[in-house]
Amino acid sequence: MSRLWAPWRMKYIRTAGKEKHCIFCRIQAKPSRERIVFKSPHSVCLLNIYPYNNGHLMVSPLRHIKDLDLLKPEEGSDLFKSVAIAERLLKKALKPDGFNIGINIGKAAGAGITGHLHIHIVPRWNGDTNFMPVIHNTRVVSQSLRDLFKKLNHARKK
Repeated sequence: MSRLWAPWRMKYIRTAGKEKHCIFCRIQAKPSRERIVFKSPHSVCLLNIYPYNNGHLMVSPLRHIKDLDLLKPEEGSDLFKSVAIAERLLKKALKPDGFNIGINIGKAAGAGITGHLHIHIVPRWNGDTNFMPVIHNTRVVSQSLRDLFKKLNHARKK
C-alpha cells in the first residue's frame, strides 16, 4: 500500500467547522505575509491554504457580507476586477490551460464559509484530473504554498 503524506491537512481536520471568527476578516486584521496575494480598495486576494489544485486563490470583498446582492456597485466592480487580476497573475506565474472560477453561496451550495462571500479561482491543466479523488477521496497538490506565493509575487512585479 502506498501513502500520500499531507500533514498540513490535520489542522484543517481539527478546526473544520469550529472557526469562531471569519477567516477573511481575521486575515485582514492580522495579515499573514505569505497569504495575501494583493489587496484592492474593496477586495482581497488570498492563497487558499486547503487548495483544490495548485494555485487555488480566493477573492473576497473586504466588507463582511454573505450575498452578491449586498455588494455596493463599487464593491462588485472591484471584486470582479480583482478576480481578473488574480486570473492574469496565475496565467503569468503558472501557465494553466484553463480555470474553474466559482462562487458557492450557502451551505447547500457547498460553501465551507457561509458568512463571507468569496470567489474561488482554480487553475486547471490538461490531464490534471486523475483517479485519486474518485478512488481514494484524495487530491494531489504538487506545489507548496510558499513556492506559489513567490511565483505570484514575481508575476505581479512583471
